[in-house]
Amino acid sequence: MTTDEKKAILLLKSVIFHYHGLDNEEKIILDNTAQELDAWQELQWANDFIALDYYTAFERAREFLNDIVGNFDKDTRLKYMSMVWEANNAKGYVTEMEATAMLKLAKDWHVQKELMLLIRNK
Repeated sequence: MTTDEKKAILLLKSVIFHYHGLDNEEKIILDNTAQELDAWQELQWANDFIALDYYTAFERAREFLNDIVGNFDKDTRLKYMSMVWEANNAKGYVTEMEATAMLKLAKDWHVQKELMLLIRNK
């Protein structure tokens, strides 16, 4: 997995979790992802990206992710959305704000319909 792919996964999860304020359970999920991907530097990069300006973090991340993930094939784009959905489910709930953020990205990546089907089938 490339550095850009690791950055994209960690930024995607991070920005969704930070949408309402990062809690301890979400931090653990991010740390586990960094451990699994051997991506501690990429996690720090994502944290710094968000900390640069918390209020514009989602729109900036959306732009960055569209540039990186938007070029991936449809199955990979859906896989990334599925990863972040599963990460949210791992904590036991998905907030309306998180779901809205994920749907915005899914729409950008032209996988909104597929994400909705995936969610319904889980």
